[in-house]
Amino acid sequence: MPCSPRLSHPCTRPRCDWLRFTGLVIAITLCAGSVAHATELDDTRELFQTGRYQQCITVTQQALDARRYGEDWPVLHVESQLMLGRHEEARAATTAALKRYPWSIRLRLMSRQMFHKAGQQEQAQAELAEIRRLILRFPWRYTDTANLVACGDALLQLEAEPRDVLLNFYDRAKKENPNRPDAYVAIGNLALEKHDDALAAEEFRAAVKQFPDDPDVQFGLARALASSDSQAAQQALDRALEINPQHVPSLLFTIDRLIDAERYDDAEAAIRLVLEINPLQSQAWAYRAVLAHYAADPKGEQAYRAAARGRAVNEPSMDYLIGKKLSRNYRFREGAAYQRRALEQDADFAPATIQLAQDLLRLGKEEEGWQLAQAGFKSDGYDVVSFNLITLQENLAKFRTLEDDDFIVRMDAREAAVYGPRVLQLLQRAKQTLCEKYDLQLSAPVIVEIFPDQSDFAVRTFGMPGGAGYLGVCFGNVITANSPASQAGNPTNWESVLWHEFCHTVTLNLTNNKMPRWLSEGISVYEERQANGRWGQSMTPQYRKWILDDKLTPVSQLSSAFMSPPSGMHLQFAYFQSSLVVEHLIEKHGLDTLKLILHDLGAGVPVNVALERRTEGLAKLENDFAKFARKRALALGPDVDWTEPRRDETGIIEADAGDPLDSKNIAVLTEHAKTLLAAEQWESAKQPLQKLLELLPENISSENAYVLLATAHRQLGETDQETTVLEKLATRSPDALPVYLRLLTLAVERQDWKAVEINANRIISVNPLLPRAYNAWARACRELGKPATAVAAYQAVLELEPHVAIDAHYQLARLLHKNDPLSAKNHLLRALEEAPRFREAHRLLLKIHREQKSAEPQESAEPIETKAD
Repeated sequence: MPCSPRLSHPCTRPRCDWLRFTGLVIAITLCAGSVAHATELDDTRELFQTGRYQQCITVTQQALDARRYGEDWPVLHVESQLMLGRHEEARAATTAALKRYPWSIRLRLMSRQMFHKAGQQEQAQAELAEIRRLILRFPWRYTDTANLVACGDALLQLEAEPRDVLLNFYDRAKKENPNRPDAYVAIGNLALEKHDDALAAEEFRAAVKQFPDDPDVQFGLARALASSDSQAAQQALDRALEINPQHVPSLLFTIDRLIDAERYDDAEAAIRLVLEINPLQSQAWAYRAVLAHYAADPKGEQAYRAAARGRAVNEPSMDYLIGKKLSRNYRFREGAAYQRRALEQDADFAPATIQLAQDLLRLGKEEEGWQLAQAGFKSDGYDVVSFNLITLQENLAKFRTLEDDDFIVRMDAREAAVYGPRVLQLLQRAKQTLCEKYDLQLSAPVIVEIFPDQSDFAVRTFGMPGGAGYLGVCFGNVITANSPASQAGNPTNWESVLWHEFCHTVTLNLTNNKMPRWLSEGISVYEERQANGRWGQSMTPQYRKWILDDKLTPVSQLSSAFMSPPSGMHLQFAYFQSSLVVEHLIEKHGLDTLKLILHDLGAGVPVNVALERRTEGLAKLENDFAKFARKRALALGPDVDWTEPRRDETGIIEADAGDPLDSKNIAVLTEHAKTLLAAEQWESAKQPLQKLLELLPENISSENAYVLLATAHRQLGETDQETTVLEKLATRSPDALPVYLRLLTLAVERQDWKAVEINANRIISVNPLLPRAYNAWARACRELGKPATAVAAYQAVLELEPHVAIDAHYQLARLLHKNDPLSAKNHLLRALEEAPRFREAHRLLLKIHREQKSAEPQESAEPIETKAD
């Protein structure tokens, strides 16, 4: 097991050769002192932080002309020149400054960066060597905060141990002068580079409290929170740009997020803004190459890639960035190709190695993918993603694999034994239905991995723990899913999840992974509903309100609704709206039109162009869909009074004149019913609850009228009525586990074996790890004359409850003793081992013994021949 890769934890790693100079650390640590900065310099620094780069150049140039002493002046001057893309001027200013301050590590780091950017690698390495010499020879020079951070930055480029740099330079810098943001930003950036977002967020949150007006700090916080709290990340990003509207890193991060949201026109506008500030900004050109790729413009893509790389022909970072963005949009093959290009330029570039490993694993190319994951960890033992991947590989090795011609399913061994065959059967049904419907021939088996540990699912899917709320993800021919074991508190119908994800396999294959998120999700949710009326999403009161309040996202921008939704409910609404668009497309234009749109996407046609081409125009589609959605919304509870009732200060509905039973308002009737139930007036509560079901039978929210009415019936001993009400709910809800369990109990009590079978299967479709369901199902199958199914159910019981499965062993023996007496005897012996006085088991064992005895061939008595005398 590898050690923890966190920067804040010790980790045994091979040390770089240069670290024999450990005395350097001691020398610097023992030195003290800080540089006092004049008010004038602080004012000039503020010009830089607020984006007034030209003014900063003017002021610093005046200081340089006046021979003002201090390296901060040329550092600010060069930084401002670089921000505006004036590399030649910056190069000249750096050369001149180094004549006056040849010991300046900060200036030499910028010089090294410029040489590297210009493709002058020998000069870049020479600067790095000189920095190393200066640190070793004059450690006492570099004890102030800015220089400690600069030393740390340089030593990282010299391949020092990140944790040593963190502890002995960045942490030291923070302690020396906690009133400067440099060390906080350096620590946060190092954590982000190693994918340790938690440490980065901790550092940047602390920095924001002290330096709320520093755009680098706000930007760092935005990056650290992007994967865990998108709204807070956006707030920090907005604050950074409020402080400095020309803060290029924040603008680039904005472009990155706009591309993820598929808002390509807005991304292009932001790229233009960056290039107005700095026409040579590499990342901006790289993002433009990504947009060209999405627009099926290969010539533009290559031209923009060349602009991004500039003269640094052996610089891998831009190909890495382009490939990473393509993979983020599920273009894994294209992304992997870019990572290979990056590694051709620098075989030791760890980020490309790790990204390529993930791309290949998502493409199902597992052997090479895992090899690269190992290589990535060896090259950078502090990278959290590579550490997570090799730990995951160890866990996956313990899984059981189930295979047929079309699928490779990996599951926890126990779960595979319990419901693995059911998984394969479901996937085969999905393949037969959806591949036939969409005219797809799969060329390779689909890999499906089901994880009992949510963190393993997240690592396999995202490279990092997290991703709460995701039930499954499809990359094309690889599907990952959370096992019901990881959803103990709120289980979801796993059958609908796998159907949904396999539908993604179909549409991603048809489009070569070139489809917008909204259409991919919309088709999958729509096909859930087609497969089973209980699956997928349906209209709810909240969805109705949003539609009628004109809260629909335009179809042309629908993918953006999945990016940073205000709440989980808004995210679910994005799925629902997307499925409604698909339903409208099929109803209005036919399934064949949808197939043509998918074909266009596979050929590289942008989705809005394909919609314009295959329908009556995008504008008309938007208008027609709005009418369609509004009609669907109005169809929900047409007789309901949807007005919001007045409430008092405590939130209780104010009593109006008249009987609440005369109301058609859902809130009024619900509150009245709950009041009666709380008072245990069971009979009286039935009337408002029955009226609620008449007005809005579609409502299956957590506290729906079905459950409340069933409670009243149960308290009154009205079992038949309770069963009827719960059965109505069960036919509508895909994952009402408590309802299915209650129906199972009632069915067993009345020995309605068909109902037992139905509800046992409903339970298993939500939680396939409940022994109670299999026990009941097995008994029902015995009664219904389905011995083979009964055997499978009892075998599941043995897997789930091996220590208390006496009856299961006995029943299996009864079912098997005719056709497989040896297995039957084994089960009986297991039962008797646990219960030696189990008389029925003894009788059956004796019976089997006698049957076997009687079936043995009898030896014939041969007459003895004797010789006559």
